[in-house]
Amino acid sequence: MATIYELTDDYRRLLELLEDPDMDPEVLRDTMEGLDGEFEAKAENYAKVMTEASAMAAGAKAEGERLIKRAKSLEENVKRMRGTLQGAMELTGKTKFKTNLFSFYIQKNPPALKIDNPAAIPKKFLIPQDPEIDSGAIKQAIKDGDQFDWCHLEQGQSLRIR
Repeated sequence: MATIYELTDDYRRLLELLEDPDMDPEVLRDTMEGLDGEFEAKAENYAKVMTEASAMAAGAKAEGERLIKRAKSLEENVKRMRGTLQGAMELTGKTKFKTNLFSFYIQKNPPALKIDNPAAIPKKFLIPQDPEIDSGAIKQAIKDGDQFDWCHLEQGQSLRIR
């Protein structure tokens, strides 16, 4: 596998461990702790491994999106072909027949409910919904100076690598 950075064999093995979905986090942690080197060099190599793993994840995600688009396209083609075949069967009056491999027939679907006036629906036909918390509005209210005894803002920290 070609990598962006030249890594030592130890860090290359660490990258391979990151690719294993069944890897025990404790084994990964022990491997990371066991790598030799000064703290700064170790941190730099960690950043290289993380950068490479992130690039691999982005590539996998892009490939997944490409495959999803392809699947949707194929599904649309099948839907279009089904409609064309059904239209041809209805037009020719051949609504039921068999071939060596398939049976073809047109059947009625179950009745579908179409709502003409949603405001006129009686409450007995409505499903009550639990209210959802608007955390964005609460955060903004606190930032604007409101104080509440039932919540607070908490500031965390995270590692940034440039």
